[in-house]
Amino acid sequence: MNKTWNNKAWFMVLPVLFLVAISAIIPLMTVVNYSVQDTFGNNEFFWAGAEWFEEMLTSDRFWAAMGRNLLFSGIVLLIEIPLGILIALNMPKSGWGVPVCLVLMALPLLIPWNVVGTIWQVFGRVDIGLLGYALREVGVDYNYVSDPFDAWVTVIVMDVWHWTSLVVLLCYAGLVSIPDAYYQAAKIDGASRWAVFRYIQLPKMNRVLLIAVLLRFMDSFMIYTEPFVVTGGGPGNSTTFLSIDLVKMAVGQFDIGPAAAMSIIYFLIILLLSWVFYTVMTNYDAASDGERRDG
Repeated sequence: MNKTWNNKAWFMVLPVLFLVAISAIIPLMTVVNYSVQDTFGNNEFFWAGAEWFEEMLTSDRFWAAMGRNLLFSGIVLLIEIPLGILIALNMPKSGWGVPVCLVLMALPLLIPWNVVGTIWQVFGRVDIGLLGYALREVGVDYNYVSDPFDAWVTVIVMDVWHWTSLVVLLCYAGLVSIPDAYYQAAKIDGASRWAVFRYIQLPKMNRVLLIAVLLRFMDSFMIYTEPFVVTGGGPGNSTTFLSIDLVKMAVGQFDIGPAAAMSIIYFLIILLLSWVFYTVMTNYDAASDGERRDG
């Protein structure tokens, strides 16, 4: 029996493919084109091959910014993931407190990134900012403009304030999906609070935690607007992450070729690290499921 294939559905997909090509593929190809060429102005380009990639991969400036990016992402993940789980565990599961807590958690996520940076820029000022002025009054020598450590603390606290809510909402969604029968069985067995978390709640949150870690890693590794507004990458280069350095190189110095090569390397690093995170966590999730089935 011959089957008749209806290919009309492809016409519904074409607009999406067109939009993806316009918004992603074509700009990416433009960047790739710039990364292998050099220019002296007047819209004249010369073949440079892999010269800019070699320059970036042997540049101390690039690796210093990379180290700051990795350090920042690691710190915020170590803070936001446990803090998000803790807050989600203590949120109400029923009653009028549920919508109130959900709205409060969602509020920071609704604020644009540049507004978040502006809020913390003013908030941390020692002359008019509530945080900076209060710390100075109690004797804390705080000034994010001149002290690298204070700048790092300010940027990290700002990111934790802005994005922990995302982890909370994802974890809360995983917790409310757990049937009450699990808790009833644990109560009958006399399970402790830690045992309930370890063997019931945490396994049920594995998948949403995977999403949370991936989203927060990618967002934190690509962070630009908030630290740029607050510190401008300073003091010195202490908060100059890869994204800020890339903009300085492309816009400030107009080094199009090196900037294009750096952006491609940056993109590939994000893909590689995200793949590593995803592979490790999915393998752990599969191993945990296998242990539970065997048990």
